[in-house]
Amino acid sequence: MLFYFAPLEGITNYIYRNTYAQFYSKADKYFTPFLNVNAAGIIATKSQRDVAPENNKNLPVIPQLLTNDSTAFKIIETTLCDEGYKEINLNLGCPSGTVTSKGRGSGQLKDIDKLKKFLDDIFTHPQTAISIKTRIGFSSPAEMETLLPLFNAYPLKELIVHPRVREDYYKGAIHLDVFQDIVKEAHAPLCYNGDLFTVEQIKQFTHDFPSINRIMLGRGIISNPGLLKEYKTGMTSDRETFKKFHDSLLSQYSAILFGDRNILFKMKDCWKIWRLNFLTNPQGIKKIQKSQNISAYQSAVDSLLQS
Repeated sequence: MLFYFAPLEGITNYIYRNTYAQFYSKADKYFTPFLNVNAAGIIATKSQRDVAPENNKNLPVIPQLLTNDSTAFKIIETTLCDEGYKEINLNLGCPSGTVTSKGRGSGQLKDIDKLKKFLDDIFTHPQTAISIKTRIGFSSPAEMETLLPLFNAYPLKELIVHPRVREDYYKGAIHLDVFQDIVKEAHAPLCYNGDLFTVEQIKQFTHDFPSINRIMLGRGIISNPGLLKEYKTGMTSDRETFKKFHDSLLSQYSAILFGDRNILFKMKDCWKIWRLNFLTNPQGIKKIQKSQNISAYQSAVDSLLQS
């Protein structure tokens, strides 16, 4: 089984990825949060740092693009190819309103003709392998009946499927019946993504879908960084390792961010997901989120982990 580390905007940057790999079981691939680019195909400074080869020396990193401009895609592809990247992932799954309103992310799934023209362009003499991360439609799971034949027309490196539509966001039931149909008909190697938070859920999925040997973990592996190690070895997560992981992140962000406010903003973003592993102590999480300086924050974290 191959396990992929899903991208999460604002959290899984190169610092987070490298620190995770230092303290926990390494994933087989790490996908970057989508790169911020302009219409000319110029990658923003922050995103440049995230894909800089020197910041990803020991990790199998896949840059992710969020664009509906095939010309910009080609320009960025050249840049990334020159930096040594062999694969690019196209994001057709982001459900954010600010993204979909511009016809990007899962917003591209609404217009099959425009999507076909875009894919025709980027698959004309590609310089890298191209994978796609997608939802099963914009407003209805039935849309996959049209989307899958379109995806099958291209030599995808992988097709990563989150079996929800855009309007589901991250709530509601996963459409596993639709995913089962995709398993039967997809031409590209298939990877599953969605709502795997525990070892038991992973085992159930592998039992139900024995032909799938690629899983992308997102909120599950961020809320519980030890999830992959627990699945592989049976060893449960321990708070000491999490504390070292947390402290290393805090130290690195303190070195590059100016002022308590900016550092705390970054760490509190992480706690929006980490809190899912501390549901028995909501008051402890609340104390962390209310902290106004590093000293108070560290005290709140220590108190939570000792409780």
